Amino acid sequence: MKRLLLLLALLVASAAPALAQDAVAEAASGLASLIPAGDTAVSGRIVQLFGIVTVLSVAPGLLVMVTAFTRVVIALSILRTGLGLQTTPANLILISLSLFITFFVMMPTFDQSWRDGLQPLMKGQITEEEALPRIAEPFREFMLDQVREEDLALFNNINEASIRDRLPVMEQGSGEGQVVDFRILVPAFMISELRRGFEIGFLIVLPFLVIDLIVATLTMSMGMMMLPPTIISMPFKILFFVLIDGWNMLTGSLVRSFM
Repeated sequence: MKRLLLLLALLVASAAPALAQDAVAEAASGLASLIPAGDTAVSGRIVQLFGIVTVLSVAPGLLVMVTAFTRVVIALSILRTGLGLQTTPANLILISLSLFITFFVMMPTFDQSWRDGLQPLMKGQITEEEALPRIAEPFREFMLDQVREEDLALFNNINEASIRDRLPVMEQGSGEGQVVDFRILVPAFMISELRRGFEIGFLIVLPFLVIDLIVATLTMSMGMMMLPPTIISMPFKILFFVLIDGWNMLTGSLVRSFM
């Protein structure tokens, strides 16, 4: 019995390296099937994976930079401040509402980018070099429709003054005028959105400020020096906002401001 067990142990020990080699070979063949043959194809696949990870990591920033999100979230944040509410609605609710309004406004742009660039790329009809301009072009058109000429001229003049020996920022298009470089268009679009967001916020806060002034005047005239006027004015501001159907008016005005 001992001799039989010893013989089995020797057989297992001798077969273990062969089994390990077979497993490694099997895994290597499986990985090789995922990567195309040729050094150039392998390096291209690695670059593609790196690009995908990079885009996913900066996706929130891209959403803020090239979409309607900035204007919407600033207006909603100023509304909450004007009402005198610090945490209501919660940040999660404001961000979620801003995202859905942004998707509603940007849906034609997303559809065009998907239809012209991303979908043909996924089907293998065009290459990455051809797909990138097609994906970016709808966002360029959206930003050009919303950007202020003064902000665009500001960054264009700064670029021309500081970088004289590089390629021109404004390149002639194919019979459709000039194409603005994204490094000029994106910051100009962002400061334009910040300006419009604060303009909308001023119009939102103005009636609430009037209510605060009326309540403060009444409390001072009644001799209630130690009572903060905001405690009394906040319910009136909320009631006023609800009675005029403020959420409907504000959301509609924000959406129409992009049309």
